[in-house]
Parts: sequence; C-alpha cells; structure tokens
Amino acid sequence: MFEGFETTRVRIDDDTTIFVRHGGDGPPVLLLHGHPRTSATWHRVAPLLVRQGFTVVCPDLRGYGRSTGPAPTVDHSGHSKRAVAGDMVEVMRTLGHTRFALAGHDRGGPVALRLALDHPGAVSRVALIDCLPLSEHLSRITAEFATQWWHWFFFAQPGIPERVINADPDSWYRGDPATMGQENYDEWRSTTRDPAVVRAMLEDYRAGLTIDRRHEEDDRAAGTRIKAPALILWSLRDDLVDLYGDPLEIWRSWAPDVRGHGIDAGHHVAEEAPGPLASSLAGFFAGRPE
Repeated sequence: MFEGFETTRVRIDDDTTIFVRHGGDGPPVLLLHGHPRTSATWHRVAPLLVRQGFTVVCPDLRGYGRSTGPAPTVDHSGHSKRAVAGDMVEVMRTLGHTRFALAGHDRGGPVALRLALDHPGAVSRVALIDCLPLSEHLSRITAEFATQWWHWFFFAQPGIPERVINADPDSWYRGDPATMGQENYDEWRSTTRDPAVVRAMLEDYRAGLTIDRRHEEDDRAAGTRIKAPALILWSLRDDLVDLYGDPLEIWRSWAPDVRGHGIDAGHHVAEEAPGPLASSLAGFFAGRPE
C-alpha cells in the first residue's frame, strides 16, 4: 500500500502523536478516515490523487490506528472534534502546508466540519462524505435512526462497550479482506484488537453526543458557517438518504457554496469505489465545475 509515500509521526503534546502517510507533489489535500478504519482506508484513492497532481496527506485520527491520544476525561474534551481538528492543522503545518483542501468520511466528516469552522483560513475546499453535522443527526432522531444507529448510544455508556467489544473484537468489527485489500484489512484488524484504540474510538462517539454537539449548536446560534466551497458526497447503497432525504438541503444551512452527488457504493466508499471517489475529489479540489 501507498507505494512512494513516506510515513511521519507528528508529536502534538505529551499525550498525542499522530501517525501520517504522505506523498505526491502539488496542491496539498488532507484525507480523514472514519470509524473504525485507519488512514489505510485511502490506499486506493490516495495514489489516484497523486497521479492527478496533488500532495496527499492521510493521518490516523487521534487514538485511532497508530496515533495516540490522551486518557478519557469526564467532559470528553480530549477526544472532541475541536481537539482532533487542531491535531490536523498542526500535522499540516509540520509538513509545510498552511492552506489545504480537505475531505472527511464518516467520523472524519465532523472533524473536517470543525476544522473548516475553527480554522477557515487553512481550508481552501472541503469535501464531506457520508456524514452530516452531529447536531443534525441528533435533532432528527427517529425510531428508524435509533434502530439502525443504535451503536451511537451503546458506545456512550460508561465502561460497558469496552468490556463487550474487547471480549471478542473480531466478531464485533467485521471486514472483508477481498473488498478492503489484504494489507488494509490486516492493519485495521490489528488496531481493532488493541484496547487502547477501542477506548479512543468510543470516546470519539461519547464526545459526539456531548461536547461536539454543544460546539455545533454554539456555531448555529452564532451564525458561523463554512466559508470554503463544500462538496457533499454520499454512498447510494448506504442509508443517509433513506433517513434524511437530500443531504444537500441539510448542508446548505451550514455553507453558502454547496454542491454534490451520490456514488454507487456501500458505506466504505474509498475501498469500494475508489475511482469515482477520486475523480469527484480531484475535480472539486482543482476547481472544475460539477
């Protein structure tokens, strides 16, 4: 995977070090993975973007994969999207990029949103994939959402999900090496067997229901919106449209410049449809019209 890419570890503070893959030569692009993946989920997309003339940076988010993070706190602030977005700005600064394009998938989406809101001068364009703002999810809870996305609320319970998941992580986290690619699968499987990674992933969700929601609600009350052009992408064989209708309508209340479309894939679109995803991202990041 990632032939021609380098790996770097960026130290944020005494508790947090971010593992990063990066390669290419051209305008910088930051790709943020979701749960329960690592930066390896981009292993088919990143080389395609490099061929399109971009420098591509793929980090493991705080506590995921080979990145480390702080111990949990009562308010979950150490795993807030604001803290993780700050990590990403420091990663890019360390690699020499003060302004960059950005894409976030799944849980990486709210991180990308927070980065665009908190650091607008750093973000030239932002792509948000298979996600909505966390506060929008939570304000639209239905029986269907609670049934299909019950894990959000299970993960929020103190202590219980750690015991359940770590008792048999291979049964809890399921993946297909044929679909994911064997090296990606092996890396992902090794991290899901690590109790420290499992704890960090759960803290991501706990922060999402508490401090992250409050941060987003504060933004709405203050009228803070994404300043950069935004591309919204969603997997046609996932459930985002079934639950909420047109994602573009929701995102238009968060950004004045929004466009987007669906891609024929299941949820892990970077692994299942890397060509169409890379093509959409490259065109958007290059400023080509939809």
